Order: sequence, then structure tokens, then C-alpha cells
Amino acid sequence: MKVPYSYLDRQFADIDAYLEDIRALVASGDFTLGRAVEEFEAGFAGLTGLPFAVGVASGTDALFLSLKAVGVGPGDEVITAPNTFVATVGAIVMTGARPVFVDNDESFTLDPNLIEAAITPRVKAIMPVHLSGKPADMPAVMDIAQRRGLVVVEDAAQAILAGIDGRHVGSWGASAGFSLHPLKNLNVWGDGGLILTRSRELCDKLRLMRNHGLSDRDTIQAYGHNSRLDSLQAVVALRLLPQVEAITAQRIANAAFYDKALAELAGFITLPPREPRFRQVFHTYVVQARDRDQLLDHLLRAGIRAKVHYPIPLHLQPASAYLDYRAGDFPVCERHCRSIISLPVHQHLSQAELEFVVDQIRKFYLG
Repeated sequence: MKVPYSYLDRQFADIDAYLEDIRALVASGDFTLGRAVEEFEAGFAGLTGLPFAVGVASGTDALFLSLKAVGVGPGDEVITAPNTFVATVGAIVMTGARPVFVDNDESFTLDPNLIEAAITPRVKAIMPVHLSGKPADMPAVMDIAQRRGLVVVEDAAQAILAGIDGRHVGSWGASAGFSLHPLKNLNVWGDGGLILTRSRELCDKLRLMRNHGLSDRDTIQAYGHNSRLDSLQAVVALRLLPQVEAITAQRIANAAFYDKALAELAGFITLPPREPRFRQVFHTYVVQARDRDQLLDHLLRAGIRAKVHYPIPLHLQPASAYLDYRAGDFPVCERHCRSIISLPVHQHLSQAELEFVVDQIRKFYLG
């Protein structure tokens, strides 16, 4: 049996409705920051319960523009975790600021107990990452930020519909960046991103920044960037928006099946803590595994497209050499990078496919 990691061929097996929407867009010629983008921004804001959403060209731009909008720039430092996707740190570096890493905890998110020790006079912001769709401990992060006068920008690229106590991610910090990459639970046919904020002032600033600083066709308020969400991608996202709750619920249900089944393999498989107050939306399903590399090879040979997110932490990447970190600086992150594995968890998996994944893991460990 083949168990794919990507589900796009299943999700878009019937594309006629999407193509009709695109034909209508082409007929309108409304290609740039058009009505579809406005409708999608309003719909996404309504979905999350926040007042303002700003569509941008990618999840990376959502983080970069958010940091720029709150004043992060050359000479500043931004605290984040080293076990994230490169875009988190890339966005910090693009502003001219220096990333400062803090180790993660056993839930794979930034350990708030380690943040204060990393704060220097140059630290201006904290960027917690809601990795795998699991919210970072935002109440603890915000307590530190408010006491130390720091700005918080949430990296919510993997966390649409994630939350704590019913409060959607993005509602703690000044803003939050989201990704619409094809493998996210709200996805488009290429790159796209969104920024959520509670601030009208910040929303207006971001709308200028994403569109060259233009307040109208002929007036440039400030020099900005070209980071508009394409109308074509907004059209695709609008058709998917009503499905996001169901997509997310299925991912959560698939993860619950894995949790129950893999709990029987304690000692071989280590599940991260599951906190009832936190709604994790499982962009990825990540566990720690004994003999991870051998298990990964076994699953791949069985036709199960498991992955590792991510095998090399960012502080040990060649691009980070100038930061002068060394192996051993972030022991929890480094231990996880040697043991974590991501199993397919997407909403199109059948029960038979889920059971096959578990059966193959049992076979590897128990014979």
C-alpha cells in the first residue's frame, strides 16, 4: 500500500469549479488586489475572530513585513527557536536584524523558561513559532514581553485555526504571519500568505508596505515592497475557506488515532505532551522514535512517505555560521532533530492507510 505525504492530487481531483472561478476572474481582468483578495481577507479574519487580515505574497513575507512594520531593523535582535523552518529566521535576517535562538521544550515550541536569559539590550522582539500547528505558550511569552517592553510577532505559518482556550493564534502578539503553501490546511496553487492583527494602524501600514507604499495610484506614502496576494490565489482560497474547519477536524481526528495506537509503543515512540487547553491543528504529526533513521527507511520502503521536519537545526546550518553557535548550545532541539519523524496526517487519508502506517511501525519494532 502507498501512503502519500502530499494529498494535492486527491484534493484537486475535480477542478472544474476552480477553473470556472478562474475563468470569471480572467473575464473581469481584476488581477491585482482585486475584489477576491478583499473577500478572502474578510473571510479569513471572520474565521479566526480577529478584525484585520492582510493578504501578501507568501508566508515568509507575512513574517518579514510584520517585523518591519513594528520597527525591527538593522542593529536589533529577535528571539526565536532553532527548530523551525528556515523562513522564520530568513524573515528576521531580511530586516537586517540578528536572530537569537532559545531552545524549545518537549512540545517542540519555544521554551518560555529560557527566554529571559537570552534578552540583551538589543533584543526588540520575540517571534514564537507555532510549530506543527501546536501553539507556543503565548500567555507565558506575552508575560515576559510585556514586562521587558518587547514586541511579539507570531509565526503562525503552520497554525491556521490553532488556539489556546478558544483564542485563535495571532491574537496575542502585535501580528501573526500565516502561510497558504499548498500543503497547509488552507492552501492555494502556489505561494500566498496572510497577516492577522488587532491593530487598525498596523493593518493600514501593512497594506501600504505590501504595495510599494502606494495609498492610491499616484501617491507614495513610504517606499515599500511588492508583496501582494495574487487575485488568482485568493479565488482558490475562497473556494477552500468554507472547508477549513472540516479539514482541520479530520487532521485532528487522524492525529488522535495515531496517539492512541502509538501509545502502545511507549519506549519506542515518544509522543509530545498534549495539553487540553491548546488546540493543535497538525500541519505535521511529529513524534520521537527510537532508531529514527532505520524506522524512516523501513516506512519509505513500505510505501509510506514519512519525513523529518527538520533534521538539521538552524543554528547548525552553514548560513548561521556567523552567529557563532555550536553543537550542544540547544540540547533539546538537537536531541529532537536526531529522533523526530513526521507521519502522513492529512485529511484525505483513509482508515486503511492510517492503520497500515501503525502496523508498519509495530512491525519495525516488534517484528
